[in-house]
Amino acid sequence: MPQVTRTDVKEQIDVSGRWNDTDSRMVSEEMIEEVLKGKWISEFKKKNPDKKPRLVVGKVRNKSLEHINLGTVIKDLEKAITNSGKAKFVASKEEREEIREEKGDQLEHASEETKKDVGQEYGADFMLKGEINAIEDRAGGKAVVSYQVNFELIDIETNEKVWFGEKEIKKVIEKASYSY
Repeated sequence: MPQVTRTDVKEQIDVSGRWNDTDSRMVSEEMIEEVLKGKWISEFKKKNPDKKPRLVVGKVRNKSLEHINLGTVIKDLEKAITNSGKAKFVASKEEREEIREEKGDQLEHASEETKKDVGQEYGADFMLKGEINAIEDRAGGKAVVSYQVNFELIDIETNEKVWFGEKEIKKVIEKASYSY
């Protein structure tokens, strides 16, 4: 039977040397800080003093050879940016499709007082896109893995890239020698 020990979720634990929750948290925290300090917010507010910018998440690609759960990084970004009060997120393309399906169902089955109207969605002002790349150098029992995480924010009306964020993580992994 396995032995399980609970630990603080912020404790850094590297077992395999691969991408893990600590890497995800480090990337999210740094990207959140950078994006919220970006000039794009003040420039948007100058043009739209009574409006908060609305963002949508576009494609975030994992170009590494590892399985990386991008959902955790994306949700951390959405949550922190929304909770900062400086910007809002609209539903992603996949989420909008699900919501539109629900609205269609409501049109047919819900009462007049409770059904939600179509055509009332907010459009996004900016799209957040990104990718994770990894380079591995291995020799003998030692490996160095470098991750580079890039995000960019694009003005949907003009296609102008208004912000870039980058975080690099480098890990040295040494294989333990086993004796039998």
